[in-house]
Amino acid sequence: MIQRTALRQQIETALRRSRVVTLIGPRQCGKTTMARTFVAPDSLNYFDLEDPVSLARLEQPLTALRDLHGLVVIDEIQRRPDLFPVLRVLADREPLPARFLILGSASPALLRQSSESLAGRMEIITMSGFNLAETGADAKDRLWLRGGFPLSFLADSDEDSFAWRKNFIQTFLERDVPQFGIQIPAYTLFRFWSMLAHYHGQTWNGAEIARSLGISRVTVRRYLDVLDGLFMVRQLQPWHVNLKKRQVKSPKIYLRDSGLLHQLLGIRTWKELLTHPRLGASWEGFVIEEVIKAVRPDDVYFW
Repeated sequence: MIQRTALRQQIETALRRSRVVTLIGPRQCGKTTMARTFVAPDSLNYFDLEDPVSLARLEQPLTALRDLHGLVVIDEIQRRPDLFPVLRVLADREPLPARFLILGSASPALLRQSSESLAGRMEIITMSGFNLAETGADAKDRLWLRGGFPLSFLADSDEDSFAWRKNFIQTFLERDVPQFGIQIPAYTLFRFWSMLAHYHGQTWNGAEIARSLGISRVTVRRYLDVLDGLFMVRQLQPWHVNLKKRQVKSPKIYLRDSGLLHQLLGIRTWKELLTHPRLGASWEGFVIEEVIKAVRPDDVYFW
């Protein structure tokens, strides 16, 4: 097993100083595995909101949670956004009998109730798949080709990894996106996502993509924000000293995970990657993501 020591230490530090810690990141990036190193899944303090038993226990959430002590984990919080006001009440108790580690697969912008209900009480940690510090430099080529999602990176072969990523994209579009109340046909969003793969590393041109898809620029922009909010895409804003210029200039677009980029581009093997026209753009995005994971800056821009 690949140890994620730095991430675990970051979570431990956050739990010491904050009453509620939110671990957010894309589906299948390892959030649940990490949370289970803090609280065992068979513990009364562990709630998996994809498990009918946990959902039944939370029919009366205040009753279920108020008598628990220590650390309480709530996984897939986006399935029950109505829990956030309850968590606010529980986090305000003195003395505090329990702290909460909540896991979600969407950004705070999509989980609006979290920022409204837990403002000043919640610390947010953004998690991704494996990074180079965790896999080691010797695994650089495999990490670049397959991406950082654990089941993709650890697959027995490149073929198995490619198949996993194909299934991940299908499940993401058909099941995960609708869970957030986002009503976009799966095939339409897949076409848009595939087009973004070809624009990877380029400045956003909404008008051109809108014409290609036969939809409005406003709709295309909404699709982009959805994929951004679900950690599939990064919008890298331009740097200008004048803040107003930053707000009107177009961002650069990158697919966050190189493995998903390669799947959408049809790149299956190392040889195919090295001969692909988007090789340079792929490497650029991979390096940017690794730098962001290592430095963890508050904001990121391009010049």
